[in-house]
Amino acid sequence: MIRSGNERTVLSVFGLFSIVAVLAVMFIRASDKPGQPEPASERSKYVVTSVAIPDVLDFAGENTPVENFDVRESLDRELLINTYWQSHTLLLIKRANRYFPVIEKILKENGVPEDFKYLSVAESDLMNLVSPAQAVGFWQFKKGTAGDMGLEVNSEIDERYHLEKSTKAACKFLKHSYELFGSWTMAAASYNMGRTGLNRQLGRQDENYYYDLLLNEETARYIYRILALKLIMENPKEYGFEYSKDELYPPIPTYKVTLDSPVEDFAEFAKRYSINYKVLKIFNPWLRDNKLTNTRGKTYYISIPKKGYRDFALDEGVALPGNESHE
Repeated sequence: MIRSGNERTVLSVFGLFSIVAVLAVMFIRASDKPGQPEPASERSKYVVTSVAIPDVLDFAGENTPVENFDVRESLDRELLINTYWQSHTLLLIKRANRYFPVIEKILKENGVPEDFKYLSVAESDLMNLVSPAQAVGFWQFKKGTAGDMGLEVNSEIDERYHLEKSTKAACKFLKHSYELFGSWTMAAASYNMGRTGLNRQLGRQDENYYYDLLLNEETARYIYRILALKLIMENPKEYGFEYSKDELYPPIPTYKVTLDSPVEDFAEFAKRYSINYKVLKIFNPWLRDNKLTNTRGKTYYISIPKKGYRDFALDEGVALPGNESHE
């Protein structure tokens, strides 16, 4: 189609304006492309801050000299690690709601300061762990020490996994250490490195005060980790941990079944109480096999969750088989 000169002029001018408009849009978009950072003041930032260290602090009623630079910096290290490893520390707080009431009661009954509940956190994260050195349970007993403390350990029964019995055994160890060293802080240190090793360092360094001793890396950090856990778990909101009460793991009421005879199959045994083998082992992790020989007729107490705390719990009014005692 042939156009007149005026038409061609108009089209040329329109085309020029179009090109200018396209270039302007491209410039604006280029200046605002996603990959280009916004000014810092306009961005939301994840802020990492230092953490507060109290001017006065104690472990089991014994003063921690936070005025000393080495003590303060060692504590700062553990506080920062446990504050900013948020997922891990939040899990500890949740578990503590279930297990601390049990541990606190036993510590009190045995005359051991309540702060030692944080030692169990430092040892095992409030889990029945097995360490590379084959230390087991909440209190991380090795087999030999467990036997010395009166715990039964064999292929069918391992009371290092029994929260109540292992806590009592830990109390026994700690009280003896306190008698030897005259300090709860030193008793805690001996729990980590052993009494013999700690005694060796006392003689070598001519010191008997934990905060003045040069110890191996693990024991040198041990008390500070316990103190950091104490500070955070006693004041979680001050260290940035926000949660509602119903998000904590609740204590689960149980009753005890007395057992003084052999059991051929714990899976079948569990079904008598309307639970399964998995649930039986959750509440009785110290049962290490699916059977119990028990040729001597020793008495054990099996924990069963009460009605309403598991989908297949017992119905109201159903007679329980065997000889049961309730708590």
